[in-house]
Amino acid sequence: MILVGIGGGTGSGKTTLATRITEHVGRGMVAIIQQDSYYLDRSKMPLSERKKTNFDHPDAFDMELLISQMRQLKGGKTVHQPVYCYRTHTRSEETRTIEPCSVAVLEGILVLHPPGLRELMDLKIYVDAPDDVRFIRRLKRDIRERGRTVDDVIEQYYDTVRPMHVQFVEPSRAYADMIVPGEGDQTHVMESVMAKITAMIRNERETHGRT
Repeated sequence: MILVGIGGGTGSGKTTLATRITEHVGRGMVAIIQQDSYYLDRSKMPLSERKKTNFDHPDAFDMELLISQMRQLKGGKTVHQPVYCYRTHTRSEETRTIEPCSVAVLEGILVLHPPGLRELMDLKIYVDAPDDVRFIRRLKRDIRERGRTVDDVIEQYYDTVRPMHVQFVEPSRAYADMIVPGEGDQTHVMESVMAKITAMIRNERETHGRT
């Protein structure tokens, strides 16, 4: 299995790129995995306290579980991914079953940060977009999909999102094999990304055939 990691700031276009990869390779051959699903469960904390959590710091994630499940997937095993609720900041009792596949795309703001996660990746991509574009996209998304208010989004952006981007997310671009734009005409960028993934799939099949 090929593991593609897609990092980058909030609202940079990571999910869009992951979706395009799926469309290119084939939906039955790709699993998209969101790092956000691996937020630590805070159900034992009052909601008022959960909201104060710095969700953009590496410690907000269950990295041990994420790395373990990615290793299992690469080993051809089925995993049961946590399901996270953004409105309550808790994990659901349900899980999402991910079967072994040809390509797994792991996307999230900090997927390129942990060394133990990076070493499992066959291709590391950082999606770059201007700060104002990213903030506007986040504002629209959080209001529409996550039940947030404008003031909530702005406060969180200033308190944690922006400083953590500067401290952790932006530096992780140094580990990327490819840095791609998250806006504008992406035709040539997509062609380059797909060519690399297609070559990896072909090589994987040839290697497997020999073994």
